[in-house]
Amino acid sequence: MYYGGYGWRPYVSVGQKLANAKKFVEKKLKGKANPITPEGKKITKTFWGDAWCNNLETYSDFENRMPRGRTYIRNGSVVHVEINKGVIKSYVAGSDTYEITIKIKPLQPERWKKIKQKCAGEIGTVVELLQGKLSKHVLGVVTDKKEGLFPAPAEINLDCSCPDWATMCKHVAATLYGVGVLLDRSPELFFKLRGVDHLELIDTSVAIVTGKKDSETLDEGALEDIFGVELADSLEPKIKKTKKTKKKQVAKKQPAKKKATKKKSAAPKITKKVTITKKAVKQTRKRSVKKAASQPTKKKAKSAKRSTNQS
Repeated sequence: MYYGGYGWRPYVSVGQKLANAKKFVEKKLKGKANPITPEGKKITKTFWGDAWCNNLETYSDFENRMPRGRTYIRNGSVVHVEINKGVIKSYVAGSDTYEITIKIKPLQPERWKKIKQKCAGEIGTVVELLQGKLSKHVLGVVTDKKEGLFPAPAEINLDCSCPDWATMCKHVAATLYGVGVLLDRSPELFFKLRGVDHLELIDTSVAIVTGKKDSETLDEGALEDIFGVELADSLEPKIKKTKKTKKKQVAKKQPAKKKATKKKSAAPKITKKVTITKKAVKQTRKRSVKKAASQPTKKKAKSAKRSTNQS
């Protein structure tokens, strides 16, 4: 390929191409670029990222073209990707910096309504939805090719500024993989791309689980689960309950202290143990024998004195 009719284009390293592409994008956007690079060997690692890429790879129109972009996404050639309602824009570094625009038709209201009805009561929180922790039934509804959330090739319009004649060039394929990586980080962008509000799935499920009509209000527990905060009105009764419980605990602890004081007053009553040895036993026996022997002599002496006095 000749460059300006005078020879081959001068060689530029991949690193230099990426640096030039980032500078070009930042000047054009008048802000920082949003480069997309997978963090591991696998391009995507979460439910929404995997589902996005797998959905495109299952279609015969894309399955042979998508692998062309894997090298580009892995070496960091996708220097910028942004997602808006129905539009994906990106810049990919190649022999030059190319601009890609992918338009996706928004989800039809009737189709979105059916999805909400089928998923009603089975998605508990926003976290479960965004992390892909869904039941098999919900996963089947969401990923259904005809009536699910993901777009079909007929709903996708691809455009790249590169000279490649193919509808899906390697720059477009790299961008589509880059969208999957971006959905790993921010899965809510998928619903933004499709033009629907993912919170409507949660609102519908809570209304059906609680069994309340539109005219009724949800209880505080359900509202706290939805908004992730404690309501101010629900704090007052909780504080009163804690005060009552503290008073009860104090009342119960007082008699326990009195019992403890009684036990302390009774503590000085301690009996000492006396050990009696064999020597002590013998000495007591000898003493008793001496006393017994001395008593009769005293009586005889007293009787002798009386007799002498009489005479």
